Amino acid sequence: MKLKNLLPIFALAVTAIACDYQKNNTIKQKDVRKDDEHVYGVHPDSAAAQSKLTYTAKPELEVRANAIREKLFQGKEISKGN
Repeated sequence: MKLKNLLPIFALAVTAIACDYQKNNTIKQKDVRKDDEHVYGVHPDSAAAQSKLTYTAKPELEVRANAIREKLFQGKEISKGN
């Protein structure tokens, strides 16, 4: 094989080796809620308790949201996420 054919493979290998999973997606500070099940759930892979909260619907907020949508997207077709 020629060097020209091996160069992309070598570049991909170097890039894969240089990557460190979640290296830059961290923050260097103390987590004051580290063991809080309400925030993180009972296990790192489980859903948090706070995500199970439900709220009563307020129809006046829906009316206001629709007025804002109409103002922002005049003449454009919009889809509401249901």
